[in-house]
Amino acid sequence: MSKLRRVVLDVLKPHDPEILEFAQKTSELEGVKGTNTTLVENEKDVEKIKITVEGDGFSFEKVKETVENLGGSIHGIDQAICGERLVEEVSTPQD
Repeated sequence: MSKLRRVVLDVLKPHDPEILEFAQKTSELEGVKGTNTTLVENEKDVEKIKITVEGDGFSFEKVKETVENLGGSIHGIDQAICGERLVEEVSTPQD
């Protein structure tokens, strides 16, 4: 199976814990080189955040488990990159 290099997640979470904890906990996982956690929307009872995780072959299941242990739920996977290197999206004339 090819290595997971990047995953971008759409996550719904309670106000507590803060997004800092989501970034710290996911960055500590084996194979993760770094994370970016961004607040997308702040509602009365919940927050919508985007979590980008990059590394050299990490476990999506461990990322999912970490998010869920912090009270979050993954509502979608916005991007996934696998293989020997990161491949960025390319614009085409149709875009």
